[in-house]
Amino acid sequence: MVTPVIWANAAGSFCLGFLAEDLSLFQHPDQNMRPTTSTSSTSPNEKEAQTTADYHKWKKSLPLYIGLAIGFCGSLTSFSSFERDVFLALSNDLPSPISHPYSPPRPSTTDTLSRNGGYSLEALLAIILLTLTLSLGALLAGGHLALFLHAHHLLPPLPTTFFRKIVNRAIVPIAWIAWLGAIFLAIWPPDRPNGPSSRGTWANETWRGDAIFACVFAPLGCLLRFWISMKLNPIMPSFPLGTFAVNVFGTAVLGMCFDLQHVRFPSAAGAGAVGGGRVGCQVLQGVMDGFCGALTTVSTFVLELKGLRRGHAYVYGVGSVGVGFGVLVVVMGSVRWSVGWEAVACVTGRS
Repeated sequence: MVTPVIWANAAGSFCLGFLAEDLSLFQHPDQNMRPTTSTSSTSPNEKEAQTTADYHKWKKSLPLYIGLAIGFCGSLTSFSSFERDVFLALSNDLPSPISHPYSPPRPSTTDTLSRNGGYSLEALLAIILLTLTLSLGALLAGGHLALFLHAHHLLPPLPTTFFRKIVNRAIVPIAWIAWLGAIFLAIWPPDRPNGPSSRGTWANETWRGDAIFACVFAPLGCLLRFWISMKLNPIMPSFPLGTFAVNVFGTAVLGMCFDLQHVRFPSAAGAGAVGGGRVGCQVLQGVMDGFCGALTTVSTFVLELKGLRRGHAYVYGVGSVGVGFGVLVVVMGSVRWSVGWEAVACVTGRS
């Protein structure tokens, strides 16, 4: 069983847990609004609890916090890739783990091993349980670390004035320049023929499929997730509708791109190329890794699970994973179990 995004999901959840519980990094300008709670056996009094709640509410309005929590952590984790691996486990299409002690010849990471349906079901459940429990555990660990550092005064606050007057104003032009740079690299990749990192012909060019196209599409997914969450999450406090919508929609888009990347497009000259050829395959990979990866989120998903009442959390968790998986059974399963998939026409991170 191989699920490449499990550690990215855990890392993003850990960082979000730290940011969500942190009481030190972002210093409130009002001295009376700065939390003074510490680790002790006694519960905080009503005034301390209210101060902490007001601090968290204020912190979530800061551009830096929004960028780190929603932008970085949300984009580092990927609900759609997690659901893809759940379906691939069911259909016996997960890559073989290269660390397994196989007898020669050793399989590549794209090989799959034949197994009966019972083992496929076990692999499916293993990916779901491992991803959710590891991500939720990382979220809690990050939060505990933040509270420990605050209680022992080990984490100095960020320079509030510097970020408000300089970083907040500079980040927009920096973001535009970085995004335009990614577009230019997609047009003229460094490993193109005669490029500074050329490896021969266009057939050896891999940068666009591995990273560059993902950098082009990722900001679109991140901004769409932020906008939809802001609009829909407040509608139903017991069921974060915005996060649910982007996770399911992003999973559906990833499933369609995966199908297109693995089927042959007809052409007037004949059968055509798989996935539209090398460039088409790379664009689809960029949409999956960049747009869908940034649009969907596991870190926010597990943070919301932690914050909901137990009954609501089970409904939200089972509903999100179940609906996303059902979408992929329809989108990917209808192709996988009819015309079948072919080998991709470009080198990707899963090749």
